[in-house]
Amino acid sequence: MADPELLGFEHMGLDPRLLQAVADLGWSRPTLIQEKAIPLALEGKDLLARARTGSGKTAAYAIPMLQLLLHRKATGPAVEQAVRGLVLVPTKELARQARSMVQQLAAYCARDIRVADVSAAEDSASQRAVLMEKPDIVVGTPSRILNHLQQDSLTLRDSLELLVVDEADLLFSFGFEEELKSLLCHLPRIYQAFLMSATFNEDVQALKELVLHNPVTLKLQESQLPGPDQLKQFQVVCETEEDKFLLLYALLKLSLIRGKSLLFVNTLERSYRLRLFLEQFGIPACVLNGELPLRSRASDPEAGVARGIDFHHVCAVLNFDLPPTPEAYIHRAGRTARANNPGMVLTFVLPAEQSHLDTIEELLCGENEAPVLLPYQFRMEEIEAFRYRCRDAMRSVTKQAIREARLKEIKEELLHSERLKTYFEDNPRDLQLLRHDLPLHPAVVKPHLGHVPDYLVPPALRGLVHPPKKRKKLASKKAKVKKARTRNPLRSFRHREERRRPTAVPP
Repeated sequence: MADPELLGFEHMGLDPRLLQAVADLGWSRPTLIQEKAIPLALEGKDLLARARTGSGKTAAYAIPMLQLLLHRKATGPAVEQAVRGLVLVPTKELARQARSMVQQLAAYCARDIRVADVSAAEDSASQRAVLMEKPDIVVGTPSRILNHLQQDSLTLRDSLELLVVDEADLLFSFGFEEELKSLLCHLPRIYQAFLMSATFNEDVQALKELVLHNPVTLKLQESQLPGPDQLKQFQVVCETEEDKFLLLYALLKLSLIRGKSLLFVNTLERSYRLRLFLEQFGIPACVLNGELPLRSRASDPEAGVARGIDFHHVCAVLNFDLPPTPEAYIHRAGRTARANNPGMVLTFVLPAEQSHLDTIEELLCGENEAPVLLPYQFRMEEIEAFRYRCRDAMRSVTKQAIREARLKEIKEELLHSERLKTYFEDNPRDLQLLRHDLPLHPAVVKPHLGHVPDYLVPPALRGLVHPPKKRKKLASKKAKVKKARTRNPLRSFRHREERRRPTAVPP
């Protein structure tokens, strides 16, 4: 029997095994997108659904997909095993996330429903072996799916019944337009399709014409971001570029922003500049970008990247550079305040960018006239004492330092690459040369910048901020003896008579 609290899911007529999996996930009621999409999908409708990031879109298509496949196997005529569900996503990290969610929902019917992720390019041989067993659901990027279709390791023309295009608004912008059009030629003429997206842009409208047939459009009347009780959104005007670096340094070093934070910039060079700048003050940071594999981009085991970035438990999103479009702002802000967790977004804006930020805010407000981006109450004059340190750190982060930081990451990736492992085994001299190449020095870190003296802390914050204090070294026995020998007798009121040494007689 399903948990009696799951009345929201129970009335949908789902398989008891799915209800039990939902109970294990702790979902007491469906989210708005799940409540609207699941019944329509079970009726066989094509869906074009827009819902904000973190609103439960993955489960909104995974639950009806699993229900339809289970129902077919239980009631339909016996047919041979085949791939009947296909999920297309823009990144391999999002593919892992989607596969994981489907597997969790299929926990009690794993023998009946099998799911495979074929998004990793370096694992083609093992993927072909998995596809030979014909899993029920296949997840992958358009390029990887097309590759398997062209190699005949995957066949969908006679078996596919359900197609999902997740994060549809990003597929074309990630460069998958041609692959997607070629892929559709390998599909049957009739199948049920779901398009899930955080925004409805021109690319989504183009996909709608290619994929959907007479769809039901779900443009939910909810904000594309969580409400103010869950997500706090602020803006802060910085007069100069230097002020942006100064403010960021003060916010992080004085622990005014705590927990895991994501900093967004608009160029790759800026991301390395910001990382090296923060490292000058002992603030750990890593760069996430599409230039390197995930292993090089982040070593945090909690990290999984989707829509570019998708961390768990992100407390704050900082737009160090203003997002280029309103959609970009929504995607960035959607990295925090996920599920029922609180979050904050702080956008740094230069005076010349204020009109562009106003355009973003108009879209966020919609029909609501209340301002969304509240002014961040911070007096820059109170951190003026930090400016010389900020300038010192900025001078250390040269173009050469940025270049060497990028080269260092590439070198590390080459040394630890599984794909190059065999090559280095056959060519050990190349590995030796790479290991003993000239050392790279991204930037000289000055230890004194990592410590914040009490006199630099603004008076208003001295009762709230507690900069980390240096640990006192335990004195050794030798040091104690030396200290005893050099003790000032006028202070200790003790005196030991010292033996007089004979005067040296010169030769």
